[in-house]
Amino acid sequence: MNAKIQLALWISHPVLELLLASVLIWRKLHRRFPIFLTYIVFQIADFALLFPIHQYAGYALYFYTYWIDAAITLALAFLVIHEVFLDVFRAYHTLRDLGTVLFKWAGLVMIFVAIVVAASSPPEQSPLVHAVVTGQRCVRVIQCGLVLFLLVFSRYLGVSWKQPSFGIALGLGGFASVELAGNALYSGEQIGSATWDLLNACSFSWALLIWICYALAKVATKDASSTLLMSQRWEQSLGDLRRPVSADSLIPMFEGMVDRAFSRSSAEEVGPVLAKKIPPKPASAPSLPRSMPLPRAASHK
Repeated sequence: MNAKIQLALWISHPVLELLLASVLIWRKLHRRFPIFLTYIVFQIADFALLFPIHQYAGYALYFYTYWIDAAITLALAFLVIHEVFLDVFRAYHTLRDLGTVLFKWAGLVMIFVAIVVAASSPPEQSPLVHAVVTGQRCVRVIQCGLVLFLLVFSRYLGVSWKQPSFGIALGLGGFASVELAGNALYSGEQIGSATWDLLNACSFSWALLIWICYALAKVATKDASSTLLMSQRWEQSLGDLRRPVSADSLIPMFEGMVDRAFSRSSAEEVGPVLAKKIPPKPASAPSLPRSMPLPRAASHK
């Protein structure tokens, strides 16, 4: 029974993905999320390749095709996370650049860990499977962390829950959390492989429905509340860190300090001399006011 339900869900995935891709193009969201559209289109091509092999070809061909496609899907999923991050920090260039650097280092660390795990795998097990599974777990953890990040800091970043970027992160995070939980239960022999595959198929179907709903919904604008001041302070602080005072700029600063000191001391020495040369005013001369009143401006800008 589980196999039939899983097969039905597997066949329904390309239908939902084709609908999602059409909605993304219709709402012109593919210009804003081109990598996410590529991810969805690749899932359709993946089904068109894997389903005939699964039904009519041998197990060996299906095995290697499945895990190679899983590696490509893994790379696209990681790029989708980066794309969502860039969309969230679109107005903050410094934070966006910092996030790009962090994502590059995270990608290098994941590749390094996958290579080490693949090299240390037992001879009877496939190194490709170990490398892809390790990379999948790393990406799933990052996807869950992205959802938690948006849930906690959405108010400070002005990210509305109705924005497409939040919907993409929500779908990825929900699917990732179910897969990680199912993997833990399967490793602890709490559930079988059929139940685990069914959970993954159901969670991915749910993620597709979330993405379709967000793509059909009206695009919400960013919140312009006062809480955005915190993210602006982050932007300004990181900008100050990126523009440190160089060693050469200290020389003009010290020269200016010396010039001001000499000019002040010269003024103090010349002042009494000028006071001696200028004769005092006669007693009969009328005294002038110390300062003339300035006319007030009609308006202040």
